[in-house]
Amino acid sequence: MSMRRKDRAVTQEADLLQILQSCKVCRVAMNTGAYPYIVPMNFGFSYESGTLTLFFHSALEGRKIDLLRADPRVCFEMDCAHSLIISDKACGYGYRFQSIIGEGDMEIVADAEEKMRGLACLMAHQTGRSFTFSPEDVAAVTVLRLRVRQWTGKAHV
Repeated sequence: MSMRRKDRAVTQEADLLQILQSCKVCRVAMNTGAYPYIVPMNFGFSYESGTLTLFFHSALEGRKIDLLRADPRVCFEMDCAHSLIISDKACGYGYRFQSIIGEGDMEIVADAEEKMRGLACLMAHQTGRSFTFSPEDVAAVTVLRLRVRQWTGKAHV
């Protein structure tokens, strides 16, 4: 993925991980065949050996699940650290931010142990706490795993 404003590119792994840690909502865009369909979702993540995996939870059925079954390719975006840059002139205004954009393949997780791992990542990221999940908890939700193929970070701070 190329970036027009290369001066705003975030390339250091530690900086990218800090942005991931700060963001709590990820917008996931799916293919409907006609128009993109985008959904804001809470997420958790794992980063192992340079590979980013995002985890989401969902209802057991619905439009999102139907779209992902038809085409697992998605694009995602998350942003944080927002603040307005004030100026005396309208065109001098701006916005500070940090963001990550990427793409990958979303999978519906079937394995109960992997569903628990995904839910644990999500809850740890969202709350900073550890949880255990009963078989009933796991059966009541769909866990989605996004295997990120490529991603970039951008910041204007």
